[in-house]
Amino acid sequence: MSIFKSCDIRGVYGSELTEDTAYRLGRAVGSRMSGQHIIVGGDLRTSTPALKQALIDGLLQSGAHVVDIGIVPTPAFYYAKKAWAALGGVMVTASHNPARYNGFKLMLGDLPITPEALQALARQMQAGDFAQGQGTYRREDILPAYQRALVEAFPALKPRRVVVDAGNGCFWSVAPAVLRATGQQVTELYCTPDGSFPNRSPNPAVPEHLQALQAAVTQAGADFGAAYDGDGDRVIFVDGRGRVQPADRTLVLFIRYLLRQHPGAAVVYDLKSSSVVPDEVQAAGGQPLREKSGHAFIKARLLTERAILGGEISGHYFFGALGGDDALYATLLLLQVLDDLGVSFAEAMDTVPVYPITPDLRLPCPKERAQRILDELAATFAEYPIDTLDGVRVQFPDGWALARLSVTEPLLTLRFEAHSQETLQEIQAQVLRRSPLLAELYAEQKYPPSQPHESENGQ
Repeated sequence: MSIFKSCDIRGVYGSELTEDTAYRLGRAVGSRMSGQHIIVGGDLRTSTPALKQALIDGLLQSGAHVVDIGIVPTPAFYYAKKAWAALGGVMVTASHNPARYNGFKLMLGDLPITPEALQALARQMQAGDFAQGQGTYRREDILPAYQRALVEAFPALKPRRVVVDAGNGCFWSVAPAVLRATGQQVTELYCTPDGSFPNRSPNPAVPEHLQALQAAVTQAGADFGAAYDGDGDRVIFVDGRGRVQPADRTLVLFIRYLLRQHPGAAVVYDLKSSSVVPDEVQAAGGQPLREKSGHAFIKARLLTERAILGGEISGHYFFGALGGDDALYATLLLLQVLDDLGVSFAEAMDTVPVYPITPDLRLPCPKERAQRILDELAATFAEYPIDTLDGVRVQFPDGWALARLSVTEPLLTLRFEAHSQETLQEIQAQVLRRSPLLAELYAEQKYPPSQPHESENGQ
């Protein structure tokens, strides 16, 4: 698989992605933005310093003016780009991927980079068609200003007990410090920096990764726990009863709160989210906007539609007030929402409907065969409303089925939801009965019957 994904660049360090990759990327980005200021940051991975230096070397040799902000959470990187009105930015990170991976998040303007722009960079890197120049370099510390801005944005939070699970990632010191500055009592879990991620996977969207946090929350008598990913732009919450709360259901609390303040505003959500999201947006008088899964797609739609809020089941929360996503801002806003409601997080979540939904069912399948299955599904279920935004999503009267190609692996992924357990089983059975190609793939994989998984947040 190519290291050039739909939203960023990512691969295994040392084999798929090397210092030469970083240098060539710097030359290509610098060539496109010669003479412009480019913010460069990095996460805690052990491969980040070498990749970051090679990237900077490439940028400088193509005439870019580099502002190096060091090792920072990705939201602080976004804050720096906006605060200094820089045109471009590159963050060295593989986000929630295991420690052996690394990569690059790119911004070449105000909007997230597009898949087409990434492919153009790939072609330029391969061709070696680079501008020559001599850029400038300076080092800046953005964290004090970033932390101060967060604290000032939430000046009157009531004190609660919160467990911070930084997963040894980039929020190891920032999240506890900011929360304490707003009056919270913080219990720290895995809040020492270690880019090898020795205690848990940097991906908090898998409930099995959060068992230690669940135990810590109940033991501390905390109102909730917040688990951040490796670079700090995603968060999954655990309530005071130790329940991992899916990001799309937690999003409902933000929907209710923000749409009360901004009636009629738009909310963007990814197409894998539960139907509870658009249902709640409409109930609150807002405009639900379904979008492809992926950070760049959700963020771009948020900005172009001037939406008040966005979210996806991976744990990204996007805010119109910020012009993007920030997991620590989401944590602080959750505290503000709970203060407004006057209840605990667990009590607030008890008011959010639960629909039976499956996790992603991941079936190994070559791209060409997967496309034939998608075509068959679209033709077979033509009497139902069908969304082809990303794969094929069939809307049934009381539920939906989604089949889509994985953007990172040769897989066909499926997901089903209904308003009852019986209807969920009926929809799955109908899809297999009416799609012989999919049924054949199921039989080959000996895929077990799926069960609703209310806490599934995987990508």
